[in-house]
Formats: sequence, structure tokens, C-alpha cells
Amino acid sequence: MAEIRVGTCSWTDKALVASGWYPAGHRDAEGRLRHYASQFPVVEVDATYYGLPSTRNSLLWAERTPVGFHFDVKAFSLLTGHPTQPNALPADLRPALARRRGPAGTDPGLLDDVWDRFSGALEPLRQAGRLGSLLFQFPRQLAPGRSAAAFLRECRERAAGWPVAVEFRHPGWWRAEHIAATTALLTELDTAAVAVDMVQTLPTSVPPVAQVTSPRLAVVRFHGRSTAWGTGTKEERFRHSYTPGELSEWTSRIRAMAEQAEEVHVLFNNCCADAAVRAAQSMRGLLGLPAPALT
Repeated sequence: MAEIRVGTCSWTDKALVASGWYPAGHRDAEGRLRHYASQFPVVEVDATYYGLPSTRNSLLWAERTPVGFHFDVKAFSLLTGHPTQPNALPADLRPALARRRGPAGTDPGLLDDVWDRFSGALEPLRQAGRLGSLLFQFPRQLAPGRSAAAFLRECRERAAGWPVAVEFRHPGWWRAEHIAATTALLTELDTAAVAVDMVQTLPTSVPPVAQVTSPRLAVVRFHGRSTAWGTGTKEERFRHSYTPGELSEWTSRIRAMAEQAEEVHVLFNNCCADAAVRAAQSMRGLLGLPAPALT
């Protein structure tokens, strides 16, 4: 049976910080991370999607967390084919953003340069044993097909040697007619599939398919079940408090994933106030995982 790690998709979200979850004396940057790491064994880094990480932060994250703690780091937007503003890049790379040649709409040379800086900044985290995976969350426009499969192969080749997990936002990848092909592709690429929980009543709803495509890792991300997904503000899209019944729908799936992978990460993205940490604590209890020692 794999080690099941339950956590949240951010420890710095403004709504969480404002909720009062962090106790007095743990509300500065160092205190928040140390407190979070005393309560959960894994967390997702969201800021690296919006801007390139820094070596300094990687060193600080490793220093402020215990041995065995893991960070799942989101890939920078340009690497996944998302629109990226020039000011998100270092100044010397911005001119190349205008040169569009590759299938993802971006100069392949720029992607290589961005990857080198992205991965180089995270190397201290990897060397410290704190890196869980790199999360490549692809845009809804990336529909299943030959060109998309080729793009995935290019991404994986660029990230050769790194642990990678993939989340699709186009629902077609996990619809019945594509499950086998999607599973085969990710297995071929030794890339962990990300299963998602979200509202299932929208045309854009991604089916809750839980496939294990890498022997090392499987991932589940809980986005909440708001019907404002894709249309509302961030607060409206992710506003949801999971009930024990909703969480229980996943316990057998997570245990089945744990029989096929060495590690399972269960991450809550319903980042409204302290809803994510409360859901993570509830899921930990439902799975029979031990609570952390109080600090």
C-alpha cells in the first residue's frame, strides 16, 4: 500500500491567511510554512504558474519544512501552452515571446530557455528531497488528438528525469471513448495522471476518472463543486465546502490508486477561507490516516 499524503493547493492563499487558521506567532512567511508543514505532509505551489520560481525560495522552502515533506510545483504557464504576459518573464526573454513558430504558439527556443530557468531554480528543492512532482496543468483548448499528443511528448522530453503529473482541463481526455488512449499515452510518458473532483453538470466538466499511469505517483485534485466553474470569479469558482458524503465518494478510489502507485497525493483546491484545510483534515480522517502531533 502506498503512502497517501493529503494537503491543499496553497498555503499562502489570501483567503486562508485571512481566515484565522494560522495561529498567532505563525503569520509571517516563515511561520505560515512551518505551521502548515506541521499539519500536512504535502502542498502545492501555485505561484510558479504565474511567474518563474527563484532559487532563493527553493532553499527557504527546503529549510522551513521537515524531511519527508513534499511540494508539488505547478509548471509555468508558458510551458503548458497558456497565454502568458510578457511581464511574467525575465526582461531578457520578453522579446522572444513575440516570435511564434511552434505548435504551442511559442518559439521552441524560448520554451527551452524558460525550462532551463524554471528547473534550475527548483533544483535545490529536488536535491533536498522535497519535490513531489511538477504539475503540468494544460488549458481547455488542448483537446485530445495527434497534435496534442505530440505537444505532451515535447513537454515530457523537455522535463526528462523530473517527476511530472498532468491535469487536463478539456473533458474529452477522460471521456469513455478516450480513456484507454489517454491512459496509454501517459503511461508511455511515465507521467502521473491527475484525477479531478469538480461539478459534473457543465459541458466543461472533467469526468472523475482515477487512472494510475505511473508506478511512482498518483494525484487527485479537489476543485469544489461550484456551478460557476469557468464563468465566475475565482471566489465563485472555488467556493465549496465538501461534505463527508462527497469526500467518501473518493475514499475507495484513493485506496485503489494506493495499491498501484508508491505514493498518492490528495490536494484540495477549494480555496475559500479555510475550506480547503478543513476538507483535507476530514479526508485524512475518512482514510484513517494519523493526525499530526500538535506543535
